Amino acid sequence: MKHKTILFLFVITLFTISSAFSQDDQDSTNTWGKDWKHHKFRFSFFHDEFKGQPTVSLNYGLSKINMQNLSTALAKPNLLELKLGYTTITSDWKDEDIIRYKYKYAYLSNFSTDLSGNNSAGDYKSDMWRFGFGRANGYGYKLGSSAIIPYHAYSIDWTKAKFDNLPASPADQALLEPFDNTFRFGTSMEAGIRFKLVPHFIVEGGYERSIIFPKHLFWKWAGSVIIETAGQVALDKFIDKIMDSSPYAAPIMSFLLKNAFSYGMYELRQSKMNWPFNTAAPLAYDQFKVGVTFVF
Repeated sequence: MKHKTILFLFVITLFTISSAFSQDDQDSTNTWGKDWKHHKFRFSFFHDEFKGQPTVSLNYGLSKINMQNLSTALAKPNLLELKLGYTTITSDWKDEDIIRYKYKYAYLSNFSTDLSGNNSAGDYKSDMWRFGFGRANGYGYKLGSSAIIPYHAYSIDWTKAKFDNLPASPADQALLEPFDNTFRFGTSMEAGIRFKLVPHFIVEGGYERSIIFPKHLFWKWAGSVIIETAGQVALDKFIDKIMDSSPYAAPIMSFLLKNAFSYGMYELRQSKMNWPFNTAAPLAYDQFKVGVTFVF
């Protein structure tokens, strides 16, 4: 309970910071907000049409499934993932060595214990297909024709799970049955680093947290999303101020603050899928991913 209270106070603090910065901007002669439209927030998942350089990403990952109150051991699946989207990389107005990175994509993933091949006899196997839409963004460091880009990403997902057989325990059966052989809505967050080695080739590594809802309670989901979005918007304002005064610190601070906040929200959602509302626990995935991206 203590850590939930701390997170709530953190959100309120961010609101206060954001309001203070808004008041400062009204009195300031700084033209940052006027000159750079990408700092304006719009309340939609895709606030502009797909544009940029066509991009293809291939990822492989190691996953772990967990669910609160589930006593049955579920085998660890591995992940294969394909992303198709558009990338934009622009230089910061103040320092050409700092870049802003955006990647908007649609994706298809397969989580399967058949890909891992190292499951014990007592584990329950699964196969899951997931598709959805996501956005990754962050600031990075330009190194000649190369770049290092720490990023934060989020997505909305639809997942269909298939379990080889459900556990013998009636309680565990009741927990897993809502996910078996049916598409369920969910969301994900991801933190990682992309290394742009040459103009059209990127290697990457990341950590992703995903949750799948046993049922979609729209208004409670929307309330939880509004809380997370408000925190991220306040952080964007705060990071803008860091960029304005200390550009070289902005990529690291953006990575740490935005991903730490998302991780905290997803940790709270492990027991209540639409925290802070009293809802059921989701089926949760944690995965470490590596991959390659081709930018055309």
